[in-house]
Amino acid sequence: MNIQRQYGLVGKTLKHSFSERYFKKKFLNENIENAIYRNYEMDDLSEIFVLAEDGIGGLNVTIPYKEKVIPLLDDLRGDARLIQAVNTIKVEKGKLIGYNSDTYGFRESIRPLIPSNIKAKALILGTGGASKAVEFVLQEFGYSVQFASRSAGDIRYNELSKDYIAGCPVIVNTTPLGMYPNNHQKPDIPYDGIGQDHLLVDLVYNPEKTLFLEQGESRGATILNGYRMLELQAEHSWEIWNT
Repeated sequence: MNIQRQYGLVGKTLKHSFSERYFKKKFLNENIENAIYRNYEMDDLSEIFVLAEDGIGGLNVTIPYKEKVIPLLDDLRGDARLIQAVNTIKVEKGKLIGYNSDTYGFRESIRPLIPSNIKAKALILGTGGASKAVEFVLQEFGYSVQFASRSAGDIRYNELSKDYIAGCPVIVNTTPLGMYPNNHQKPDIPYDGIGQDHLLVDLVYNPEKTLFLEQGESRGATILNGYRMLELQAEHSWEIWNT
């Protein structure tokens, strides 16, 4: 088979990554014969220049490189320019152009679950590159956003109270806590502040239901894992590469 279109995922540890499996299935189901998608684990991000020289058409970018990759790019477009985080790179005439399809994926995955007439505080757990896309979208929906983590953000986990959590009807976990194989982990927040008016979103998709989501569901909250977001952002990346 003559491979004409090459794509891939750049990250640190990609053994359990979603993207390669997703695109292989997509190519098979849609009879896309002249395309291939591979994982590229990197310790040195400058290796993306080698991929570009070898003819790769586009890349996805994951932990921990969504912000670190920016200085290596020739330009940023769309939401990537606004939030300064990149998860999609298109190679255009030898130039590396950064985009963010996480915003699209997160926006469209939570849109059916966001109340149209209630806007309040939203709490984002974690301060990495994915958290920027989440913040951007939640602010679009009219929420006042704060960040919590163990050592950074607006508030530390150990400073969170039951009342504080009760006052944040949307809580989004952007950390890898609870991701396979560390299924026993969860963000250290006061879960007794969560009730039936809460929406809990976990960007983790493996396992399907993390301890974070289980804690919310047991208290009546609406829950959503990251799988639909990943599907949507992957399709949007494909559109970016092929337009």
